[in-house]
Amino acid sequence: MMKAEKIDATHGSATKGEHHSAASHSAHEFRVRVTKDHLVFSAAHFVTIADFCERLHGHNWRVGAVVAGGLDENTFVVDFIALRDTLQQIVNQLDHHMLLPTRHKEIAVQELPEQSVEVRHGSKRWVFPLEDCILLPVDQTTAERLAEWIGERLQVALLAGGATKLTSIEVEVEENFGQSAYCLRHIPPQ
Repeated sequence: MMKAEKIDATHGSATKGEHHSAASHSAHEFRVRVTKDHLVFSAAHFVTIADFCERLHGHNWRVGAVVAGGLDENTFVVDFIALRDTLQQIVNQLDHHMLLPTRHKEIAVQELPEQSVEVRHGSKRWVFPLEDCILLPVDQTTAERLAEWIGERLQVALLAGGATKLTSIEVEVEENFGQSAYCLRHIPPQ
């Protein structure tokens, strides 16, 4: 009976019958990346720049993520399908909504009794149906803050799903072709 031939990654030499475990890669950090055509959400927003407040407008935002860490017992950082599906669930929550920041120091967002949301900035006032809004705990609905919010949600979901060897999550949010923001979250050891 023949033994399987393995290549020793350290020295590049073939060894007979040796098997490398996930533990032998403890000095390595591995990364997986997911970006799909369907990881897109269409949403409206506005941001402020100093005293200037943009007009309401929308984007077809694209989302991708890079997850880094050690290998689990299946030799995965995280299963691609689990990462894709978790990211899709988060993206779906934002799709076809008005994104409103609840922590902006000059934008007042208030839920009204008639199932609507009133938004004020300076002399501007908007009223939206509550069901059409996502009230985000951020100071601006910039691509940077959306990447941060998505990354927080992704981290919580992946850790709850058993991905305990993660060291970082980087989320990309593209608001227009060639214009992306990234948020890199470092994850303390679990």
